[in-house]
Amino acid sequence: MNEIFDSIVDGLAEKGYAVADSFLSQAEVDAILATAEFKHGIDQFKKAGIGKNQGLQINEAIRGDYIHWLDKNTASAPAKVYLDRLQELILYINRTLFLSLKDYEVHMTIYPIGSFYKRHLDQFKKDDHRKLSVICYLNNDWTAIHGGNLRMYLTGETLDFLPIAGRLVCFRSDQIEHEVLPATRERLSLTGWILDQVADLRHL
Repeated sequence: MNEIFDSIVDGLAEKGYAVADSFLSQAEVDAILATAEFKHGIDQFKKAGIGKNQGLQINEAIRGDYIHWLDKNTASAPAKVYLDRLQELILYINRTLFLSLKDYEVHMTIYPIGSFYKRHLDQFKKDDHRKLSVICYLNNDWTAIHGGNLRMYLTGETLDFLPIAGRLVCFRSDQIEHEVLPATRERLSLTGWILDQVADLRHL
């Protein structure tokens, strides 16, 4: 795993983003997909909104995903495997890039067929504690024909990444605008942010 962590750190330092395949093994992906939350689908999830706290709004013209927040104290064993690995990554980044990252917040995410999330930044205008965005995909047998790419907007170019199972994408929350393109299949992920403060659990 240190080799994968090294590739993530190198990418963040050089480009502000990194893509690491096999962050979760196939068996770990399948175990997460077998949890009660994903097995019951969007019936166990809430419609995702735009903004935070009192400013939260539902706007399907901007985003169409459904989410279920994870609490590290009550998460299922398969989800805890991912959360623990994310904690290891935080410690590794702090040691190598000398950042003062302290915690994370993660939700399970379902994008129904045809849904999307328009171009945006992950860091809130009035809350700059999200430092790194981390997305781990759970989509088995995903190919380009299914769509659903994560599109990053970089200086002078755009990059698209397929949401294939086990792949982790990590990038600067304050710098890289991105969007989720529509897909012909339901699109699943663990979506989160690494913070420079202890996570606020009130939204969970």
